[in-house]
Amino acid sequence: MDPVKNRTRIAPDDADKHGSSENGSKLLHHELTGQILQAFYHVYNTLGEGFLEKVYENSLAHALRQRGLEVETPFPTSVIFDGVIVGEYFADLVVARTVVVEVKAADAICKAHEAQLLNYLRATRYEVGLLLNFGPKPEFRRKVYLHGDAQSPES
Repeated sequence: MDPVKNRTRIAPDDADKHGSSENGSKLLHHELTGQILQAFYHVYNTLGEGFLEKVYENSLAHALRQRGLEVETPFPTSVIFDGVIVGEYFADLVVARTVVVEVKAADAICKAHEAQLLNYLRATRYEVGLLLNFGPKPEFRRKVYLHGDAQSPES
């Protein structure tokens, strides 16, 4: 008996929750992030938990490309301090040159994971990021960093 085939399917909450903020306004790039979340749940429902992050990253990139989306992986990001490159990060995926996606395979999303994604957004021109965790239960966080603004109202 195949345990993967007998697992309960998990799906994202209804689309309205992902397409609107708490005050009812449209979220930045909500259609694209919705497609990414659909691919995330498809991969999770197919593979389940327990693989290394790289397996999920490759599977997600494949699922997104099958949906006709452009995917860059890994995506290098330079960190500049006082006009000097002081480090380099590699974001897992950039989808449609618009959304940064960070993949995790942890027990749960922690504050350090969220800070990592927010730092990717701060260090690039991208404003929207998704943190996707393929842990015991699938979970995600959506982060927005509006460049030039003191605050990022959406997450």
